[in-house]
Amino acid sequence: MEGLTLDMLMGALLIFALRIADVSLGTLRIGMLVRGKRRMAGVLSFFESIIWLAAAAQVLGKLESPLQFVAYAGGYATGTMLGANIERWLAVGKVVLRVIVPVSAPDVQEALRQAGFFVTTVNASGRDGEVRVMFSVIARKKLRAALRVVEGTYPKAFITVEEVTTAQLQEVATREDRLSRRFRMIRK
Repeated sequence: MEGLTLDMLMGALLIFALRIADVSLGTLRIGMLVRGKRRMAGVLSFFESIIWLAAAAQVLGKLESPLQFVAYAGGYATGTMLGANIERWLAVGKVVLRVIVPVSAPDVQEALRQAGFFVTTVNASGRDGEVRVMFSVIARKKLRAALRVVEGTYPKAFITVEEVTTAQLQEVATREDRLSRRFRMIRK
């Protein structure tokens, strides 16, 4: 193997960048599939595969250079981390927020409703006595706001969050709520 040339270095940098792009798109594609966004996943997979082919062609064209292999693997690792961060930033989809508080706790459900969240509450029996279990299907983008409301009302609340793929009733209620607010503003 001859010494490191500018051409080899630029080739490795290109491979690294292409792998970051295609793996990031792959991570986003999987996130879209999990959340039921099939069309978006299809579009992302098209670009992901084109970019992967370009990266693979660069590596396979220079099998004598270990630098290309390192760039390929490094781009894969970096793309995975970047794609996960982008997916979290986009926050596509909905989650179920489950909040459990003692019956004697401050009114968390009313605080959530005042903040614009729909809440269903069930009375239950917990390890330490009677509790309220609250459920709310919310957009992932609004999760932090909902958590702040809960923690600001009762910091000791037990909270769980899980992904959901369907939330049809939440969508209908949200649309109706937006329409009624528009009509109220028009009448004023």
